[in-house]
Amino acid sequence: MSATSATLAHGASSMEVSPSMVPIATHQPSPIKRARYGVVADRIFAWAAKAAAFATLLLLLAILASLSISAWPAIDKYGFSFLTSTVWDPVQNQYGGLVMIYGTLSTSLIALVIAVPISFGIALFLTELSPAWLKRPLGTAIELLAAVPSIVYGMWGLLVFGPVLATYVQQPLQAAFKGVPYLGALVSGPPVGIGILSAGIILAIMIIPFISAVMRDVFEVTPHLLKESAYGLGATTWEVVSKVVLPYTKTGVIGGIMLGLGRAIGETMAVTFVIGNFNQLDSLSLFQAANSITSALANEFAEAAEGLHQAALMYLGLVLFFITFVVLSLSKLLLAQLRKGEGAQT
Repeated sequence: MSATSATLAHGASSMEVSPSMVPIATHQPSPIKRARYGVVADRIFAWAAKAAAFATLLLLLAILASLSISAWPAIDKYGFSFLTSTVWDPVQNQYGGLVMIYGTLSTSLIALVIAVPISFGIALFLTELSPAWLKRPLGTAIELLAAVPSIVYGMWGLLVFGPVLATYVQQPLQAAFKGVPYLGALVSGPPVGIGILSAGIILAIMIIPFISAVMRDVFEVTPHLLKESAYGLGATTWEVVSKVVLPYTKTGVIGGIMLGLGRAIGETMAVTFVIGNFNQLDSLSLFQAANSITSALANEFAEAAEGLHQAALMYLGLVLFFITFVVLSLSKLLLAQLRKGEGAQT
């Protein structure tokens, strides 16, 4: 044996096999099995999503059916005249829902008229005009308003805002419009600070965070290239917003407004504190104490006797359900028309 062969044999015999050098068998599924697992998982996910969608629809139909069944005695007795009658007398067992419907619609409309311009200004300032150091804390502060419980808004409105409104708004307006036709009637009533206008302003404060947050988010979606091109052509900030940002984001803006309107229609505790809970419609004054559907349900449902009184309250709940459905349907139709118009333009 030569020296080279001896050396190689000695090196081979002196090598030690480390456990880490032994290959570990890994059991990986074949591509066919992985494909089968993927198909099964997709089917399970699809069925789960479909079940969730149908469960939501069934829940909605169940709520509608239960409201209709519970309200049937009042529907059978009053029919559609319930919607036009202003009489609400549990002692005489006579009920009409016009006062509550009027209170709900009027306070929601006042809230929307006040909240939309303010929310638009907030969103415009945060996206176009605010310095960088102020944008985040101001946006956070506005969003925190949405976290305040509604009962806190109601207590603040009753104890703080109501007296201020009566002293510094209603009394000066009554003195200024005394004897003036129509305008004098709009500000008539005892200066106690509670009523339709007070409830509408409180609702406006409550829905401003929702509408402004949606508007701010959709404004920020606008491509910077479009805005920079408009600024480069010499457009002002208002021209950029009105001719570039709003046309690009109008569907999102309308969605945010409808979100705030739905929040205002369904609010209960804050309205109950400041609307006055008065079941008569004596005048069309903005300071007139009134009632809403939600406040009537909150005040009377716990003490309502079984029979026509409870059925009338359930009828009010059914009317509120229908109002919400109509508002949502109108918003969907409006958004569909806007999308159709955008498609025709393109």
